[in-house]
Amino acid sequence: MHPADLVILVADASMKAAIEGLLSRPAALGISPVSRQVLIHPNRDPGCRLQSHELLRALQRQFRYALVLFDLQGSGAVGKDRATVEAEVEARLNAAGWKDRSAAIAIAPELETWIWTDSPQVDRILGWQARTPDLRSWLVSQGIHFDLAGKPANPKEAVEKALRHVRKPRSSVLYRELAEKVPFDHCQDPSFRKLRSCLAAWFGHRR
Repeated sequence: MHPADLVILVADASMKAAIEGLLSRPAALGISPVSRQVLIHPNRDPGCRLQSHELLRALQRQFRYALVLFDLQGSGAVGKDRATVEAEVEARLNAAGWKDRSAAIAIAPELETWIWTDSPQVDRILGWQARTPDLRSWLVSQGIHFDLAGKPANPKEAVEKALRHVRKPRSSVLYRELAEKVPFDHCQDPSFRKLRSCLAAWFGHRR
C-alpha cells in the first residue's frame, strides 16, 4: 500500500474546515490534488505546539508529509514569536522521524487573521452583503481598529462581533466556505505564505 500524501494536525474544527476548504482548490494553490487526512488534537493549540510529535510518530509510514497548524495565541507560547515556536515544533517532529517532510505553522495571532482580505466575498459570507455601512466601517465604529495591512488586532473578536450583529452563527461550515470562496493570491500573512510555500514544495511538481 502506498502512503497517502499528507496528514494535517490542527487545533479545532474551524481550522479543519478551513484547511479542507483550501485544499479543495489545488489549482488556485498551484499544486496537484492531495490525498490527506485532517486530525484534531484533543488538547487544541497547546497540544499541537507541545505534543504533535507524539501523536504523529506512529503515522510516519502512512503519510509522505505532515503539517501541524495552530494559533499562536492560546498555544501557551508566552513571549515567543511565531518563527521560534514553529522551529521548536519542527525540531521535535524531526526527532520523531519526520525530518525533511514536515512543517509547523503557528498563525499569529489566530486563524481569523486569514479571513480579513479586501474580497467582497468576506462581507457576503459573514452576512454583510449590501449593508450600509460596509463591514469594516461598522467594525471601526464599534472600536475595532485595522492595521495598514487591513487586519484587525483581534481578528476573531472582529468576526464574532460582525456575526452577532447579523445573527449568524459562527460555525465550521462558515470557515470552509470562506476558504473555498475567498481569493488568496494577495494574502501576505507570513503563516499563510509559509503554508503555500510548503504545499508548493511538496506537491507542486508530481511525477
